[in-house]
Amino acid sequence: MKKHINLLGFLRFVTALTISTVPASGSGQSLQTVVPENAGFSSTGLDAVTTNLQQHIDEGNIAGVVAAVARDGELVYFEALGKLDIEKQKPMPKDALFRIYSMTREITSTAVLQLYEAGKFELDDPIQKYLPEFSEQRVLMDPDSTDVSRSRTRSGDIKVAHLLTHTSGLGSRSSTLYREQQVRDKNYSLDEMITKAATVPLFHDPGTAFRYGIHATILGKLIEVWSGKPLDVYLQHNIFDPLEMNSTVFWAEGEDAKRLAELYRPIEGQLTPHRIEAVPWTSRPRLLEGGVGLLSSVGDFLRFSQMILNKGELDDHRILSKDTARLIYENAVPDQAMPIGEHGYWAGSGWTLGGFNLVMDPSAYSFAVSAGTIWWDGSAGTRYFIDSTQGIIIVIMAQVSPSRGGGFREDFTALVDASLIERR
Repeated sequence: MKKHINLLGFLRFVTALTISTVPASGSGQSLQTVVPENAGFSSTGLDAVTTNLQQHIDEGNIAGVVAAVARDGELVYFEALGKLDIEKQKPMPKDALFRIYSMTREITSTAVLQLYEAGKFELDDPIQKYLPEFSEQRVLMDPDSTDVSRSRTRSGDIKVAHLLTHTSGLGSRSSTLYREQQVRDKNYSLDEMITKAATVPLFHDPGTAFRYGIHATILGKLIEVWSGKPLDVYLQHNIFDPLEMNSTVFWAEGEDAKRLAELYRPIEGQLTPHRIEAVPWTSRPRLLEGGVGLLSSVGDFLRFSQMILNKGELDDHRILSKDTARLIYENAVPDQAMPIGEHGYWAGSGWTLGGFNLVMDPSAYSFAVSAGTIWWDGSAGTRYFIDSTQGIIIVIMAQVSPSRGGGFREDFTALVDASLIERR
């Protein structure tokens, strides 16, 4: 075993000497791979990361996984393990596509901040200025009730900043109220969903409480209003193309569909193919959602995250000004709505105008994080962190529902942290 580890370290050393590169996107530019020790990581520690991920695969927690770690723009870890598709025995490729669900939100929020920079709106603008459907929206008398007949006049208007920080009073797509009222359906158009969302009463007055929900999908419509372009076209031209995020799409067809990871659900100890959505991800849906609608790859999220870590710029492409990019690292939740939760990491978190969870109290977390780290995840087994203090980006993607997968993401974070030997 010792000889195997030494050989692995030697191979990494030779790889770095030849200045190898690993594709950070399906066909985009590459991040330079370095010997982990050159970036302050332990090769042996990162070997333990791989061993643990393989253990989660062997135990049937996940079918396969792609994971990466970068520091200061240099790649120290990038592995693909397990299967893309168990039934077809297809190995997991590094450029696999994953349903990222709520990791879509930060991309949408970045687009919103671009348009804010361009002077298309102010953060305290009421959204009814652009979406008049929300002008007369009322508030539930009881936020725990689904009786929409019992409502009252709203106090205050939903502002753009409320949508960015989940403090508008809108709710989650999976809430009982929204399911009963059929607020969200991928067979709707975006306009139809906007109308539905504006018709159902709010859970609380705008700005008074944090409630995670459909806000970024509403922002997607505002992007269309402000830019005059369909959401997918705007994102492609203004974020995906300049960042060479060639694997980030609302649906996968043709050759791209062949690298879409199968989604699994554990049933009686066996991973079984599972569909969260009735509408397939291999054809254009009617509803293009800025909240949960994208497919992407680990490589693409390395590039997006590096842009955020660089305060809005990557490879001479400036996506946001430095001043605007700083907003992505600051808690923007109104004092009245803090704390954003009472239990677990929620109690130690804020939320930024960039659509990120902000670590404010690391002691509230059950896994290793630094204060000031921004992060989020997706409901089918994806997660990423941007730690500006340590200069570290961590991205991990699998496809499992529920997303816990035996705690593979938490183990990954803990072991990556344990492999860091030079802290700042």
